Amino acid sequence: MNILVIGSGGREHALAWKLAQSPRAERIFCAPGNPGTASVSKAENVALDVKDFEAIAQFCAQQDIQLVAVGPEDPLCAGIADALKAHGLRVFGPAKAAARIEGSKEFAKDFMQRCSIPTAAYASFTEVGAAEDYIRKQGAPIVVKADGLAAGKGVTVALDVDAAIGAVHEAMLDKAFGDAGGTVVIEEFMAGEEASILAFCDGTTFRVMASSQDHKAVFDGDKGPNTGGMGAYSPAPVVTPELQERIDREILAPFVQGMRDAGSPYVGIIYAGLMITETGPRVVEFNCRFGDPETQVVLPRLQGDLVEIMEACIDGTLDQVELAFDAGACVAVVMASEGYPGGYPKGRAITGIEAAEANDGIAVFHAGTALTDGQLVTSGGRVLAVTASGGALPDTIRRAYEAVAEVHFEGAHYRTDIGQKALKRL
Repeated sequence: MNILVIGSGGREHALAWKLAQSPRAERIFCAPGNPGTASVSKAENVALDVKDFEAIAQFCAQQDIQLVAVGPEDPLCAGIADALKAHGLRVFGPAKAAARIEGSKEFAKDFMQRCSIPTAAYASFTEVGAAEDYIRKQGAPIVVKADGLAAGKGVTVALDVDAAIGAVHEAMLDKAFGDAGGTVVIEEFMAGEEASILAFCDGTTFRVMASSQDHKAVFDGDKGPNTGGMGAYSPAPVVTPELQERIDREILAPFVQGMRDAGSPYVGIIYAGLMITETGPRVVEFNCRFGDPETQVVLPRLQGDLVEIMEACIDGTLDQVELAFDAGACVAVVMASEGYPGGYPKGRAITGIEAAEANDGIAVFHAGTALTDGQLVTSGGRVLAVTASGGALPDTIRRAYEAVAEVHFEGAHYRTDIGQKALKRL
């Protein structure tokens, strides 16, 4: 079959890479893709605007596309699944109404409260003064979130009241996140260790993927501002089998049932970002798509045919599918441009990827790269995810960083402590 992957980041490179391993995949188109997706067997990039749903539908008709896999949250929240399904296309990804679970933090918090899903206490505000009064009353530490989509950067964990009020001003007055900051959600601070749980859903059934842990802060030791993710590893030992049972029972099952009860059966991947607290797992956020960089460490461990799993979600037959994962660990280290998540330079030459990938179990997923006159250059904040898989976690971490040392571009920044929390638990 012919497949269309929507998106242009590291997650989409990993999706195309895994889909290409299916014997059912004949051609894979990536819209718009990146130099990494263009190098995947069976794949080619197409210059389509991910916001132009009609143009995408026309392309699908012309190329006999039989499966559309949507990577990023923006088109999902804008209704790409609804628009393409109206043209008779088979789409892996939730409808617009269901994608609100990520598109509006206020909606997500209200949904969790209604479904008794454990999460932080919260209040939402559209007026600056009311938000400031609430912060002063609650005290710090406290968390301030822009309500809408902000590419992973609309969240501030404020350690004092002034910082929290500053985050409200940044979102609501300075419009740092555009319309996404017109409403802010203010939450209690949750102490614990984070974990990422991704699950396939067909509207009724869910199947959980292997656990992982993201590293959101830009600097070692979880210091500095939040990013889209500076690295990840899988499995996450903080998620024990007993804890996974609680996550399934207390979070994922109520989520799937709650979406059905709301008239928005959830089809696609649900990403539960969790805080593992002293009292158990609590939801930090839900995302309506594969995580990034979690996808880069979970998909390499997934056994079986991703095409068949996606089709089972679309067909409502996920109850007939059992997922299996390789026993070996997987570790991804994100190499970012200097200055990220703030302003950063572009157009810096990248070398050494072939040397890195010459080592067993190494894959380098492109996130923010471009080709200029045949030279691979940086074009984004997060540039590459250098990924090692197979073997025990300590060895996999070592091999990931050995591969990072092979890759070069001016000003490259990366964390040196990816996976250290897991090593302490082991």
